[in-house]
Amino acid sequence: MKALVYQNHAISLTERKKPEIISSRDAIVKVTLSSICTSDLHIIKGFVPRAKDGIVLGHEFVGEVVEIGSGITNLKIGDRVSANCETFCGECYFCKKGFINNCVNGGWELGCKIDGCQAEYVRVPFADTGLTKLPDNVTYENALFVGDILSSGYFGAEMCEIQQGDCVAVIGTGPVGLCSMACAKTFNAGKIIAIDIDDYRLNLALKLGIADYVLNSQKCDIEKEIKKLTENRGADSVIEAAGGKNTFETAWKIARPNAIVGVVAMYEENQILPLPEMYGKNLTFKTGGVDAVHCKKLVEMISKGIINTDFLITHTFQLDEIEKAYKFFETKSDNCLKTAIRY
Repeated sequence: MKALVYQNHAISLTERKKPEIISSRDAIVKVTLSSICTSDLHIIKGFVPRAKDGIVLGHEFVGEVVEIGSGITNLKIGDRVSANCETFCGECYFCKKGFINNCVNGGWELGCKIDGCQAEYVRVPFADTGLTKLPDNVTYENALFVGDILSSGYFGAEMCEIQQGDCVAVIGTGPVGLCSMACAKTFNAGKIIAIDIDDYRLNLALKLGIADYVLNSQKCDIEKEIKKLTENRGADSVIEAAGGKNTFETAWKIARPNAIVGVVAMYEENQILPLPEMYGKNLTFKTGGVDAVHCKKLVEMISKGIINTDFLITHTFQLDEIEKAYKFFETKSDNCLKTAIRY
């Protein structure tokens, strides 16, 4: 089969052996659509030391179940599924707490420690917990981002403990930031403020109706503008989804006293927590890898028309073009948000 392999900070489309069932809880999925994630770029650049040379990249995909292990009872061959970006046993201490990113038997494995989905077939460990069946009215395109980008956005909104009518500031209008805004809406946020330096993406957030106000940090004083929009208090919660050089600092500065700052961004440099400077604001910081425990709920929300992420697919490539797609995604060519790789 064709597969995109990572080796020595480079990628190449090559021939690999089709995966086989290893464990009773495995499934083999024929990939129909996959996508490229910023964390894939982080692997190539060397920012993910645990990523193994020689692996097939990718963890964001949908497809059809073609083989199942003997221990799988909730899936059958032919099922259309979306995949969780994390593999998790569902039985260890952390899984039972809902912290599936910290599963002692799994975690972020696909496309990092074991072969991922940017291939014609992928072996999914713990498939009974990591795959979600799709209703007939949910297309592969509808569900492509359920297990990663949409789950990350939901994770960010959930971390912030949004109350009805709250003002939520979201830093970053990339795919995760846009999903965070869409999810914040479902938590009945009263006012959502999008912050970025990309006017196209800011205007898209307005056009989609997932942001009520947009601020370009290169064109205004963000702290002053946030104060104007919040009766001089600051945002009730802040979702940091940008991961820029100064965006973490912006996040805590625009938060009101006693606010929650939820960090879903991945950084390439250490961030500073200047406790003396923020003393008295009584802020709560929450951060970490996404615990994508709500995939079934998110699929149901898509099925009911409550949430939609189709707008994220701005460009589609064939598997043979995946190396070109990586360059396209990394450079944000032609206002690219997400690429869909078709098989």
